[in-house]
Amino acid sequence: MTTITPPDVIDELLGVTPGSAIDELRARRPVTRANAQASYDALFTPEHPGTVSAVERLAVAAFVAGLHASAPTERYYAEQLLSAAAAPVADESARALPQAVATEIAAARTSGPYGAYPAGPLSVEDSEGLRYRVAPERRDVLGVRLSAALDHAHLLVFRPREASPAALQALLDAGWSTSDIVTLSQLVAFLTFQIRVVAGLELLS
Repeated sequence: MTTITPPDVIDELLGVTPGSAIDELRARRPVTRANAQASYDALFTPEHPGTVSAVERLAVAAFVAGLHASAPTERYYAEQLLSAAAAPVADESARALPQAVATEIAAARTSGPYGAYPAGPLSVEDSEGLRYRVAPERRDVLGVRLSAALDHAHLLVFRPREASPAALQALLDAGWSTSDIVTLSQLVAFLTFQIRVVAGLELLS
């Protein structure tokens, strides 16, 4: 008998229908399926959002999904950002964010990973590459805080070996609190996980 589970974002991204092969495959791991959706809910519709706004969360998500060039997730988060930025409760500065983020994605895409390890045996794996920063002409549109977040997200995606106290200090200097930085890091980690799950299930389908 086919198990019917409530729809979730990964199902939506894949176009999963009840009773399909992917639905049945995911139903074999109900805890994993439920936890993936719970993580999404906690990050994008949290009961206590703190000082990281919904628009900021979606802007970072759209950027990270765009960096990975994963069509379903990139499209999903771009649409979510567009909807949030156009909502009546959004301030005027949010209206220009979708286009600014899309432009930054085009400038920031690369292959990677890049970066340098501390001097030692791993140094043979050092690799130089794109050192991304939000373009000056879009920093006014994105704002200091979100610009720093995109810079940091790119570092985590393509230069994780260069994560450092100085990188965290740049976020603090831009107005991100310690708890905000934890949320930002969780967003990037979750998106990386979600994109890989979607890619794997796409291959199986």
